[in-house]
Amino acid sequence: MTSRLRRLALLGAAAVFGVAASAAKEPLPPYSGAYEPQTVDERGLWMQLDEFERTARDSAFVLKEPILTDYVRKVLCRTVGADRCRGTRIYVMRDPAFNASMAPNGMMVVNTGLFMRVRDEAELAAVLGHEFAHFEQRHTLRAFQHRRSMSDIVAWMGVVAASGASYQVRRTAVAVANSAIGSTFAFGRDEEREADMLGAKYMLAAGYDPNALPDIWNRAMDEADATAFGRKQKSHRYDRLSFFASHPTSLERATYLRTLVAGMGQGDAGREPLQAAMKPLRGAFLADQIKLNDFGGTEYLFGQLAAGTWDAELLCARGDLYRTRGNPRDLVSAAGFYTQAIALDPANADAYRGLGLAQLRSGEAQGADALKRYLALRPDAPDRAMIQTLLP
Repeated sequence: MTSRLRRLALLGAAAVFGVAASAAKEPLPPYSGAYEPQTVDERGLWMQLDEFERTARDSAFVLKEPILTDYVRKVLCRTVGADRCRGTRIYVMRDPAFNASMAPNGMMVVNTGLFMRVRDEAELAAVLGHEFAHFEQRHTLRAFQHRRSMSDIVAWMGVVAASGASYQVRRTAVAVANSAIGSTFAFGRDEEREADMLGAKYMLAAGYDPNALPDIWNRAMDEADATAFGRKQKSHRYDRLSFFASHPTSLERATYLRTLVAGMGQGDAGREPLQAAMKPLRGAFLADQIKLNDFGGTEYLFGQLAAGTWDAELLCARGDLYRTRGNPRDLVSAAGFYTQAIALDPANADAYRGLGLAQLRSGEAQGADALKRYLALRPDAPDRAMIQTLLP
């Protein structure tokens, strides 16, 4: 990061931290218990969200894995407290995108892509606490009301601008409309910062390591840069805020959160519990990530997951990534990764499958032997008929 970027980020952080430096040390807001919508706007919003939740609950994309869902609930309850999390319904969605959300009616959606990008339980708690903060502060309702008010202003300014008034009046009307539009996105950014601050309070009260907060956004920038590099695009400008940005930049977040947690010491990270809960499903999550067709970002992500120690499952997934891109040099690299995976786990059927396919695409006849070994290890393979068409 250049010195100019650092200065801009620190200036942005200073604006945020007029009152935020001590925000995380203040006590948590009182919890009012079960909440029912009060206004016409809120009741209408909840009605729509209740219908959406019924659809989501029965969706084929919701992961029906009680162990993982129960683990997420345990982390949420530790983060925000048992009273706060009691009424929350959690749905783990089969989606490789890095995201989680919480609706005003208490429905929390956690994408499987989140588990691929948080290194430990503390980082998962940071994301869950942030989303719960949106729920507790009624941000969705406030944003809805603000957008409606600003859209009314924009509509009236459109009438004024089209009314045949003087040039000065029309120019003023357009300026007011643009300001109203910009206010909508600025309002969303302010709510994100507020959720970051309250999420930090939750983490500290729960005893989690506060350094997890900025670390997430530092790696998010690195992954985005890896994606851009892989697609031969320019790096993202994290010091430049788009007019239509609904969230602060990752650089701004990493900077003000790093300032917030400075001097707070260390807490519980919990890498092992997260890995244990995720392990039975990690292979499926790795396959979903490869399907995003994001070579650079996925290669970076796999390296983060390995943390210097590649196990057989990760090596096999890395082989799949290179084989999917399919350049001649990629096929050679893929065969090497599969071979390493087999050395670590000789019973890894998927590694034999990938090795055989990579070798056959490279014109190497020994690929047939690897595919035969795959079928021997997995006689009920769903692609058995297809694989047999490739054998002599």
